[in-house]
Amino acid sequence: MRAKYIDCGPNQIALWRTALADFDIEVDVNTEPFSVEDLPGMLDGYDICIDDHTKIPQEVLSRCTDLRHFVYFGTGAASILDLALAGQMGIEVHTIRNYGDTTVAELAAGLMLGAARQIAPQHHIIRGGGWTKLQGIELRGRRIGLIGLGGIGREMARICAGIGLDVVAWNRSPIADAHAASVSLDELLATSDVISLHLALNDDTRGFLDADRIAAMKRGVLLVNTARGALLDEAALVGALESGQIGHAALDVFETEPLPEHHPLRTAPNVTLTAHCGFWTEASTINQVRLVMGIVEAIQSPLQRSA
Repeated sequence: MRAKYIDCGPNQIALWRTALADFDIEVDVNTEPFSVEDLPGMLDGYDICIDDHTKIPQEVLSRCTDLRHFVYFGTGAASILDLALAGQMGIEVHTIRNYGDTTVAELAAGLMLGAARQIAPQHHIIRGGGWTKLQGIELRGRRIGLIGLGGIGREMARICAGIGLDVVAWNRSPIADAHAASVSLDELLATSDVISLHLALNDDTRGFLDADRIAAMKRGVLLVNTARGALLDEAALVGALESGQIGHAALDVFETEPLPEHHPLRTAPNVTLTAHCGFWTEASTINQVRLVMGIVEAIQSPLQRSA
């Protein structure tokens, strides 16, 4: 089966070439810019599409008639592809998991620490010529509530337990050995000094932290989101930041990315923002590349090639 990697970036091409020695695969790699409208032609005659980040609209996917496999460099393929349409076209969608659990959890912990000590606001004050000390919060002994205990949530629990936080968590099903005490969502919202989101985005979790749940939080809570922007009602978040219901929001993800130029989060004084970089370290990128190559190798196995 012929495979094409449609959007290999400069940070990945060297890792891709190095890892090739360990895998029996045949892949054509595109490193050049392209318009999404070019994809049907680019994928003509290819059975496998490897996609790092390119969103494929329905009308474009519907014209990629040779595809039988779609391999995504991530977990939530629904964010870039219409899964129902792919199924109707007979395209099997493959995703990877757990490639960057530690990487993302470390950013979440870093954002939490930065928010607690008001690092971003003080940085901007000093860069602007000022010199103002802002009082911080000592986290040891405080309670952090983790919403979701997948791989990233469990890593966050481990890190926070090491800091000395009282770690509690809410998850739809019990998780053993997670460095976190299981509590109800209501208790987590009402008692946590820090809340960190670690849910997957789907129809059930979209807008999970809405105005009502934000109102149920402990006043002045520190909120961390490195999962998906659409888990939060951003309008309610902005209002809560303005009122002080949320003391500080540390965010790596947003409903619309890039964050629009005049979005109120860009000028809010009590936020720390990063550009959806939680997954991006060399270690996690190596993991991604090798997991994707393993999927392609399984598809292109001698048995499959002879079919």
